[in-house]
Amino acid sequence: MTETPAIPRYKMVRDHIVRNIRSGRWKADSKIPSENEFVKELGVSRMTVNRALRELTAEGVLRRVQGVGSFVAGPQPQSVLLELRNIADEIRSRGNKHHSELLLLGKEEASEEVAEDMNISQGDAVFHSILVHYENDIPVQLENRYVNATIAPGYMDVDLTKVTPNEYLVKTVPADEVEHIVEATLPSEFTRRHLQMGEKEPCLLLHRRTWSSGQVVSKARLSHPGSRYRLGAYFQSSPNRPTGD
Repeated sequence: MTETPAIPRYKMVRDHIVRNIRSGRWKADSKIPSENEFVKELGVSRMTVNRALRELTAEGVLRRVQGVGSFVAGPQPQSVLLELRNIADEIRSRGNKHHSELLLLGKEEASEEVAEDMNISQGDAVFHSILVHYENDIPVQLENRYVNATIAPGYMDVDLTKVTPNEYLVKTVPADEVEHIVEATLPSEFTRRHLQMGEKEPCLLLHRRTWSSGQVVSKARLSHPGSRYRLGAYFQSSPNRPTGD
């Protein structure tokens, strides 16, 4: 009689996790037990648990947040590139909770790079804000923004943890032109730390500039963890309009 091969321990851990997800016990975006909890519950080594978690993360079943833990992967959040959307509204539209942490808010003299991007003179006054936006207490965007102080003089008086920069600027200085440029990059240590990203995890960086009546209102660098966010767009041409080559 042929003996049934023993099931590898890491696969037993995988199967245990998958069963709990499929049964509905662990729902999308919920946090699963820690590695130490699995070790105690299942009587396996931490290395075994780590392998199971790594494989399920690579397959998109789990989402791991450095320093926080592992979560059941739900639909990946996606920002619409063709719209100037408020990230707080985006998050709430998915039925999730938004809050932000203000890291910096001040008035500065525009550097040569900022002045060139905003079509102003070097040394002109700009407001500089940096915020982290959270979805269900998980950081999903680091917003680094410069605002033309002449066009939006009240920016410094706004509580940016209650009203997002986007929301305030759209109401105060409605944009009639928007530029979006997306690149994939490795994050700086500052970005990685505040978005709780792994050392080699890529970052989706959205460069955004907005204009009103021919003047640049703001320029922003919006960084997103590549494993937790998507940027997308949908376009449909008019049936009577040639699409070109």
